[in-house]
Amino acid sequence: MTGEESIELARSGNKEAFHTIVHTYYQTVQRFAYQIGVRPEDIDDVTQEVFLKVYRSLRSYSGGTFTTWLYSITLNTARDLMRKQKRQNRKIEKMRETTPDHTYETLNVSEEAMELHDLIRGLDEKYRIPLVLHYFHHQTYAEISEVTGTSESGVKSQVMRAKKKLKYQIEKEGVSNE
Repeated sequence: MTGEESIELARSGNKEAFHTIVHTYYQTVQRFAYQIGVRPEDIDDVTQEVFLKVYRSLRSYSGGTFTTWLYSITLNTARDLMRKQKRQNRKIEKMRETTPDHTYETLNVSEEAMELHDLIRGLDEKYRIPLVLHYFHHQTYAEISEVTGTSESGVKSQVMRAKKKLKYQIEKEGVSNE
């Protein structure tokens, strides 16, 4: 069963087809959520919420690129979570920040990749999200424009600025390039 067939069957209420969609895109949603700044301990919650929203609104999905629609839902869900966390008690935030981050170990990535990822996570959201979607999720500028609600030329500018900012940070901090 192809992705489009799964989507159409799931739209008509086929639970097995929806399970196929979840299985196919689960890691993509998790990776994107992590890359745009969702804390490792919240990734499972965000991913679950994304697929609940997909399930509830799949019948109203109007076609187009499914991954673009999925990235939009993920981005909005992540933003909602981040806004909620900002309103939470500062004491709780401080306790969570002291929790060790073992995500890199479970992702099995190199030290250089960890350093680059940390620099990317340090970018403003308006630069980080287009950069992640373009280079890590291979989305076109048009697709990113649809996800973020920014013009296509604006997305291009954001990606270019993000690259310049990363280059500056790498030169400034001397991130390994071996």
